[in-house]
Amino acid sequence: MSLTISEAGRILREGGVVAFPTETVYGLGANALDAATVQRIYTLKGRPATSPLIVHVDSIEMARTLVTEWPPLAEDLARAHWPGPLTMVLPKQPHVPDIVTAGLGTVGIRIPNHPIALALIKEAGIPLAAPSANKFTGISPTTAAHVREAFGDAVPVIDGGPCEVGIESTVVAIEGDQVVLLRPGMVTLARSIESRPLGSGQAHASPGLHHRHYSPRTPLHITAAVPAGRGAYLWRSSPLTAERSIQMPDNPAAYAARLYAVLHELDQAGLDYIAVEPLPGTSEWSALVDRLTRAAGR
Repeated sequence: MSLTISEAGRILREGGVVAFPTETVYGLGANALDAATVQRIYTLKGRPATSPLIVHVDSIEMARTLVTEWPPLAEDLARAHWPGPLTMVLPKQPHVPDIVTAGLGTVGIRIPNHPIALALIKEAGIPLAAPSANKFTGISPTTAAHVREAFGDAVPVIDGGPCEVGIESTVVAIEGDQVVLLRPGMVTLARSIESRPLGSGQAHASPGLHHRHYSPRTPLHITAAVPAGRGAYLWRSSPLTAERSIQMPDNPAAYAARLYAVLHELDQAGLDYIAVEPLPGTSEWSALVDRLTRAAGR
């Protein structure tokens, strides 16, 4: 049975964890200002301490209580893209627990563009740390059923139907008058510059930077040829003969909205492989290229 917003808000205020929908993917939410509660997220997901969490807020005013700096560029981006799938990384206030930020002095924050998420934050009255509601490195959930597949009855869920955007938010760091792209998403910024990769074992400046991520249990290949065995082929322009041939949208936003649901479905089918036709190398497709490359462990 799906939770109500009132029930979920009470659980969060009392130190519990709940899953809830956003426009990107379902999040595994907890009080971002309570280190012990946030630790439950890491434990449930099997998430390493080097991977920080994004904090979800319901207003610019709440966002500013979490950071020590709010430069004009942050204000401009917030006014242009919030609520929406853009996360900004800024210097954190001391009361934001280090566990939320992987020990870094910065915190990622965003206002989600989903009525249930916004109502839940308002009901709880607290900022919510909320990574994707799945096991670490697995396919992100875009329905309540995906969350239940991962956690069973261990995590109560607010069922808000399928997520509209379908992949995780764009993450950028604000450094003076520059926007540094940390993780691509469906918000693209012409002013952003690519960040440098971190060394092994370092805390990540953003979630989603592990070499293998968003991965089905079934081996995934990015290829223009069909591997041997029983498998599925996801294509936009060149169908190939496979046990299952699935045409994906030729529009990046529609492709993103469908991708994880298709991967979840295929991962339950007992196939030998999932093959995906290579995507265009243009900026509009960069977030999807990133997700599929990491899903393939390449």
